[in-house]
Amino acid sequence: MLGILAKINPGKHNHAEEVWAFFCRKSPGVFMKFYLTTPIFYPNSNPHIGTAYTTIAADALARYHRLRGDDVFFLTGTDENAQKIVRTAEERHTDPKDYVDGVVKSFQRLWQQLDISYDDFIRTTEERHHGVVQRIFTRLFEQGDIYKSEYVGWYCTPCETFWTESKLVDGRCPNPDCGREVELLKEESYFFRLSKYQDALLQHIREHPEFIQPLSRRNEMIRFIEGGLEDLCVSRTTFSWGIQVPFDRGHVVYVWLDALINYISALGYPEGEKYRHYWPADLHLMGKDIVRFHAVIWPIILLALGLPLPKAVYGHGWFLGKEGGKISKSRGNVQDAFELIRRYGSDAIRYFLLREMQAGTDGIYAEDKLVEKINSDLANDLGNFVSRSLAMLVKYRNGVVPVPGEDGPWEIELKNLVTEVRLGVEEEMAGFNPAGALEQIWRFVARCNKYVDETAPWVLAKKAEAQGRLDHVLNTFAQCVRLLAIFTAPFMPGLPPRIAALLGSSEAELIDWEGLSRWQALKPGTKVEKGEPLFPRVDMSDWVSREEAGEPARPAAGSGSGGDERGRDLDLGGRPVEEIKIAANCAEVEPVEPAPVFEPIKEEITIDEFARLDFRVARVLTAEKVEKTDKLLKLEIEIAGEVRTIVSGIALYYRPEELVGKHVIVVANLKPAKLRGIVSQGMILAASHAGELEVLTVNPKIPGGARVK
Repeated sequence: MLGILAKINPGKHNHAEEVWAFFCRKSPGVFMKFYLTTPIFYPNSNPHIGTAYTTIAADALARYHRLRGDDVFFLTGTDENAQKIVRTAEERHTDPKDYVDGVVKSFQRLWQQLDISYDDFIRTTEERHHGVVQRIFTRLFEQGDIYKSEYVGWYCTPCETFWTESKLVDGRCPNPDCGREVELLKEESYFFRLSKYQDALLQHIREHPEFIQPLSRRNEMIRFIEGGLEDLCVSRTTFSWGIQVPFDRGHVVYVWLDALINYISALGYPEGEKYRHYWPADLHLMGKDIVRFHAVIWPIILLALGLPLPKAVYGHGWFLGKEGGKISKSRGNVQDAFELIRRYGSDAIRYFLLREMQAGTDGIYAEDKLVEKINSDLANDLGNFVSRSLAMLVKYRNGVVPVPGEDGPWEIELKNLVTEVRLGVEEEMAGFNPAGALEQIWRFVARCNKYVDETAPWVLAKKAEAQGRLDHVLNTFAQCVRLLAIFTAPFMPGLPPRIAALLGSSEAELIDWEGLSRWQALKPGTKVEKGEPLFPRVDMSDWVSREEAGEPARPAAGSGSGGDERGRDLDLGGRPVEEIKIAANCAEVEPVEPAPVFEPIKEEITIDEFARLDFRVARVLTAEKVEKTDKLLKLEIEIAGEVRTIVSGIALYYRPEELVGKHVIVVANLKPAKLRGIVSQGMILAASHAGELEVLTVNPKIPGGARVK
């Protein structure tokens, strides 16, 4: 639209500006209330980086909605009435309450260091929770939905779950993240009639497809319910830690009935003003392993009480270690979250976790991947743009934002992209997908960096006749930095105040979602400064050597946000790390990139030896993950009418659906090999470097079977 206007009305800058603002503005309307929750976490040991993801994701959603002006209530907390708490406390020779108080403080301290902006922190040992649980238990009993009987079955203490013998795997807990021994229990218990409400719940799920997300979790829950629900054991008599059944003091309320009620007890159910205002919840966010409790048991409790059901239950994936398997305390593969924050900072940790957890899939966590992301996305991309653009404002205009001139095609493209990215972020966040929102934002980051290279202010600065154009480019830099502060605010809340300080503004003046529709919000005459790098590059070897020497570890200084106007690496004193060689007749100086490090080339072979390899084009017919692996994909490919199976270790880099229909290159005469019980008949060629991998593809016009030579 702006491109067309610019052609029709050349020089009509103000008109184009007004139209751009029109298309960017938010539709008028009443702001929403938005109530979201994390699960309440077991405080049986200190929190870890896997635990943190859910809370960080919820916080990003809460901050985003607040930024848009919505009425947000964000709840998190701890689930303390569990048998495992008692056992852990006994092992440590301490009182359960004293033990759990210490661990809860650790959770709250971590949330503070990760800038979690919760509105309430509920503990299930609080009286405000106890009273609501007892009231609900009594009501369900009186209306016949809870009855007393005897339970005989297998119980897993770490999972707080009862299992029938048919569900056990080799006599152990069937939960793939547990696998521990179970206990045969026989005790008098109260039971909740889940089966009474299963048809009503199925009807609700089918009438409200948005209720359980993503689709894979919804389908899983439908299959689970259609298999028939067994009544739920909701009390225990073998220990006394917990909430007593008010009319039968020998029983304590079973943890999964007790814990789920926190979502309304924290609001003051049933008379509380917050309950009347915020319920039903707009989003229950949790890991996929506890979706069943939130999408089956909790809704049925609400149905029995005649209360509205939450609008959405979203089960995200797990963070897996590089070696595979969920990151969890039980697996012993966790990394201390406080140490990671000390090393890299809260914003970097938040960015990495949010960007890595794609909607509906598992994420991969490893510290080297974290460092890669910091150096590539935060230091080289975002930080470098902010640093070099503000450095040029300081160098060429003494840090004063100049009066803008006329938009050219590049500025119009930038403004159009802001509109696209804003809409993209809003769509992704409406689908509870922070990773997708960050991908949208990084489209703008990439375009900003390209704009610097396109406009080459260091060249404009040398030409007297180009000073007006230079003013416009430098003004555009300042506006883009401001827009990036707004875009990143929900995800990296520590970043906007730092950018605001560089732009001579307060955070309150700068950070406003509607500010995305105001291009000239940073007024000419504003004084800016370059400041310190927002995200210094990290050198892992620096961490290791310093820690081994007993010195405090620190990030290595370097390019990223510490670059000069052309993106050269600077040390902390502002000196170029690498020498830039300039030819005498060059009109423009280009930075010399450091040469990448590659594996050495292998020894020479003859043309006859090369001829023994048969490279062919193959069309990918189907692709799927190999069960119980994180790295392997099973592909069906077609070569000259022959269908073959190939197992390839590329699952960390490609989703199966991304490969279907591609024309790839394979080694067709490689001796077959068996991988995970599957015979693989060839090998797909791919290029890899510095943690990136790309399968080699050719134009689909080249048919499967064509020779590659």
